[in-house]
Amino acid sequence: MRDRQLRAREMLRGDLEGEELERYVEEKVVMTNFDKLLNWGRANSCFPLTFGLACCAIEAPIALVGSPRYDLARFGAEALRASPRQADLIILSGRVSIKMAPVVRRLYDQMLEPKWAISMGACSSSGGMFANYAVVQGADKFMPIDLHIPGCPPRPEAVIYGFNKLQRKIMGNPDQGWRQRYNAAGSEEWARGGPRSEPSPEAAEAYEQARGLISA
Repeated sequence: MRDRQLRAREMLRGDLEGEELERYVEEKVVMTNFDKLLNWGRANSCFPLTFGLACCAIEAPIALVGSPRYDLARFGAEALRASPRQADLIILSGRVSIKMAPVVRRLYDQMLEPKWAISMGACSSSGGMFANYAVVQGADKFMPIDLHIPGCPPRPEAVIYGFNKLQRKIMGNPDQGWRQRYNAAGSEEWARGGPRSEPSPEAAEAYEQARGLISA
């Protein structure tokens, strides 16, 4: 510590020259661009919306806020907001009924831009055990979802891990999907064109466009 203070004093006095000055600048100065700095700030200052749907909403405070071991304060996201106009992250915790889907979509539309959404638990991700006419079979049917966290309910470690993956996505460095990691191109679920075992022209065109984006 004392050595760093002395070097800083020498730099301010103009005593550092040549290689010593270059070495000091390399150690103290970080070069980046404005977009990376802005995304870094966004990833470490999320404002989650105080929102819950069902039983996972009881687990969410334990997994994210109220637990001494697992909390979002270490990632700068402990400032919960009760108004969607002050929040940029919504966590769908619980099953989404058909009647509740328009309300959730309205809350999402009222949130600040840029905004993100996490589907927490099996019920909001795929309907879970509620395979009936009253529950939406996946929140991505009516709004964009950035991250799905499986489980009934998800463990706190899974929720924290999912939030870290969202942070990397916000900073522009998302983790690769399993199809990219294991080179499993072609295993996607295709929209079938009737009884035939080949995709419709629209699905084939969308598939080629998606493959072009991934390869680019």
